[in-house]
Amino acid sequence: MRRKENAKKGSPINRFLSQEVKQALAESMREAYMEIFPTGTIESRLDVLEQGSYVAVTCSPTKGIDETLDMSERLAERGFKVVPHVAAKMVKHKTHLKEILARLNDLPIISIFVPGGDALKAVGDYSSALELLRDLAEFDHNFSEIGIAAHPERHPVISNEVLLDQLIKKQEYSNYLVTQMCFDAEIIVNWIREIRGHGVTLPAWIGLPGVSQRGSLMKTSIRIGVGDSLRYLKNHGRIAAKLLMSKEYRPDDLLTNLAPYLADPYYNIEGHHIYCFNAVEKTEGWRKEFMDNI
Repeated sequence: MRRKENAKKGSPINRFLSQEVKQALAESMREAYMEIFPTGTIESRLDVLEQGSYVAVTCSPTKGIDETLDMSERLAERGFKVVPHVAAKMVKHKTHLKEILARLNDLPIISIFVPGGDALKAVGDYSSALELLRDLAEFDHNFSEIGIAAHPERHPVISNEVLLDQLIKKQEYSNYLVTQMCFDAEIIVNWIREIRGHGVTLPAWIGLPGVSQRGSLMKTSIRIGVGDSLRYLKNHGRIAAKLLMSKEYRPDDLLTNLAPYLADPYYNIEGHHIYCFNAVEKTEGWRKEFMDNI
């Protein structure tokens, strides 16, 4: 029988895990950072995070990249280590890219994330992250880290072969990868084995579903734009089913099942990128509780 993904609140981590594995798990959770949508209320709610925490700011097709840049500027001024998403499909052309870099170069930002983007149609010249990354390599910038998206599970419209080919090509222009959210540790581990076998050596940040409730997910969907939320749920049916059919999801078991691989250098798992759906307070509370039980 498959283990339930929803661990009981406050339950201790598997006592059969070795001390080395528990230490790796604790370290990965200390370094874990959240991804937020740029909404009107989110900034004031980030006070629950520790000073100097990393925060990733997404790039919404409905709000545009300027909203991402504006929020990145404000959060950087508050002392957060901001990782702005520069979605390729939201960048108009090479001159626009240069203008974006100029804004970011004025900030204490050392890491950016370059996905293709969720827009159905590109606003300009870039239809893929690879195209933007190639142009980005021609410009001077202050980033020591450039991240790219990766997909352990099948993409709704792109074949696994194309995804792997793109990942191999993007590796030349990047320093780390972040996986799309996945609920199955076995799928994640098998996928990492596969890409390592094809020569992809980038450190992996595992996309972790945060603590999510159906009601808060729906409220967040309204705030980020109906088009964004419907597109996301349509393209990620398994995620939608798990989030909408249960009252609350907690990723305790997923983390415990991933734990044995965190200390193995072959997998080169650097940490966790938490998709919190803007439930920052609840997710941060869970993270601290989880660490207390390791």
